[in-house]
Amino acid sequence: MDFKTHIQAVKKECLLALKKVDSVDSLKEVEQRFFSRKNGELSKAMKLLKDESGQAKQTLGQMANDIKKELEDAFANKHDELRREQMAAIGEREAIDVTQTLVTAQMPGHIHPLTQGLWELEDVARGMGFIVEDGPELDSDFYVFESLNIPAHHPARDSQDTFYIKDHPNWCMRSHVSNMQVRLMRKYSEKGSKPVRAAYPGRVFRNEAIDATHEHTFYQFEALMVDREIHIGHLVGVIKELLKGLFGREIEVRLRPSYFPFVEPGFELDMKVDFGKGEQWVEMLGCGLMHPRVLEEGGYDPHEWQGLAFGMGLNRLVMAKYGIEDIRHFHSGDMRFLEQF
Repeated sequence: MDFKTHIQAVKKECLLALKKVDSVDSLKEVEQRFFSRKNGELSKAMKLLKDESGQAKQTLGQMANDIKKELEDAFANKHDELRREQMAAIGEREAIDVTQTLVTAQMPGHIHPLTQGLWELEDVARGMGFIVEDGPELDSDFYVFESLNIPAHHPARDSQDTFYIKDHPNWCMRSHVSNMQVRLMRKYSEKGSKPVRAAYPGRVFRNEAIDATHEHTFYQFEALMVDREIHIGHLVGVIKELLKGLFGREIEVRLRPSYFPFVEPGFELDMKVDFGKGEQWVEMLGCGLMHPRVLEEGGYDPHEWQGLAFGMGLNRLVMAKYGIEDIRHFHSGDMRFLEQF
């Protein structure tokens, strides 16, 4: 078969194949079959042109280019046709009748009590000049532990408490939002030359046995403040103001000495809570003045700067506010519980 007859046969075959195309996928198959540079029918036909010579080669070459252009245009037209049909089908399937009577929901939605509590605390924090930030839930060992003066042998790194990533031992799901402390000091301190006030609430993860007061996934609200003159009075004042904003009244609190690697001195803060059986002291949060090593990691000179930090369990605070007796209610999806708020 000579070149002219062969390439006209390819043209006829290609146009016939395009007529049978009814989807984008089948169009791609035709494109691969005829237009592929290596094994396409058109490419293989064009290679036969080398066997021609002289004026015949020039004439046949022009004819081959015209056929190639005709087939490319036919292919593009088919693609546009399929695209229009596809969009028309979507429009018909997803059409909205704007004259249809609006059906309103019979059951109004509710802002989750945890969200309500979070917004209230954030509003109070902003009112005191705190930046409110968010941070990564999956983080490196450095930010979750090492930068917070928690060495490798510390119990907080125990795999029974922390969810580590398989085959990536230097990454874990954060067990506290304190992973934001050094990150935010480095971000806003201008290399340790500027005071910082930041709050950073978020979700944390621990390998806990679930019961009425423990969950493996819960929320914390933490904040830090760094300046040249920081003392325990500032710590207590900020916490009491946040609690007042959440509960709408003055809250009685007390400090007990405790140990946390990232603060020195460290305290447990208790508050008086009434769960329906009379007021009682309940442990609510850990706090203290920032450890010098943590300040150094954040870029500050601990001889010139001091800081405070504290972390609240948001779930427990909201439980205390509304008298909720079981932490598992928050994620139960039970509308009878949510409708109360």
